Amino acid sequence: MILMTDPARTPDPAAAAAHLPAGSAVVFRTFGAPDAYDTGRRLLRLARSRGLVLLVTDGALARRLGADGVHFPERIAHRARALRAAWPGALVTAAAHGRAGVARALRFGADAAILSSVFPSESPSAGRPLGRLRFGWVARGARLPVYALGGVDMKNAPELLGSGAAGIAAVSALLRT
Repeated sequence: MILMTDPARTPDPAAAAAHLPAGSAVVFRTFGAPDAYDTGRRLLRLARSRGLVLLVTDGALARRLGADGVHFPERIAHRARALRAAWPGALVTAAAHGRAGVARALRFGADAAILSSVFPSESPSAGRPLGRLRFGWVARGARLPVYALGGVDMKNAPELLGSGAAGIAAVSALLRT
């Protein structure tokens, strides 16, 4: 399970991550926030105390914090190769929006891809949904773990069983209200 942070929907990422089970991951998407270092430090303390994995979208900040690794947006997934050379132990994930994006994530050395959008989503960046069948076709054909993102919630997540998904990634669906 991966919590994707979002400044509008997760204004307090540490509070959002506090209820995740051990072994889950948090992708801290900094979006250039001026308080990213302080927020990252709070997230790292929480991650260490709860057995969570912390990935940060800003590679320099991830290293400075001592995070577990980096998550790259699809448009800059090619940077994964250089990051691997500079930080061999880092966990690297990359966003993908289709089969070609998943293939690029593998080619550039990512450990996993986060594929979106699977279902209709209210996210402003969500594209046309892949749907369960197309998602499964891509995930089963991938040579790396693929996580389902986009419109995934507790009601439709069971539809992904047997799809080849390594797990789910979400913003709103993982928040406690």
